[in-house]
Amino acid sequence: MPTSIRRMTTTDLDRAATVLGDAFADYPWTNWCVAADSHQQRVTELQRLYLGHMALPHGLAYIDEEHNGVVAFIPPDLPEPEESLVAKIVELHGDRFEHAAEAEQRLSAMDVPDDAWCLATAGVSRAARGRGLGGDLLKVGLAELDRRNAACWLDTSTHRNLPLYERHNFAVANHVVLDDALEVWRMHRPAI
Repeated sequence: MPTSIRRMTTTDLDRAATVLGDAFADYPWTNWCVAADSHQQRVTELQRLYLGHMALPHGLAYIDEEHNGVVAFIPPDLPEPEESLVAKIVELHGDRFEHAAEAEQRLSAMDVPDDAWCLATAGVSRAARGRGLGGDLLKVGLAELDRRNAACWLDTSTHRNLPLYERHNFAVANHVVLDDALEVWRMHRPAI
């Protein structure tokens, strides 16, 4: 049976954040730059903030009808976040915020295609993995970017994700190792 995917609304926000908190609970990036104490709760709240303050009001966010997966894209002209939001993000990263700041500095030096959207987050709950939902979510969101003739970029810190993104026309543009501990691949997808 095909998966039904639709645009997210604010009523989906809590469930979407929970899905992403579950999906990223054991992800190398979040393990490296989000404090270990109450880790999954911190990741869930960070995802809620990013979705609620960035993706929903300014970008594109999709969820499946069963609420098992989420994908969100943000535009290149995303407004700067308010100071109170930045303070909350810093607080949620906890004692690993310096890692996040170091990563931001190193990654900001990498090229991004002109006027490209960012695939900000994509995740499927651990219980729903392996069924193709992640690919289905990407397909829907990328089809909208294609209608807009928009390029896209992403960062991933899991090598096993590369083939999934490559199937959706992303190519590795750069690879860095942060603090001798965390690998990050930057991938670009041209406008189609």
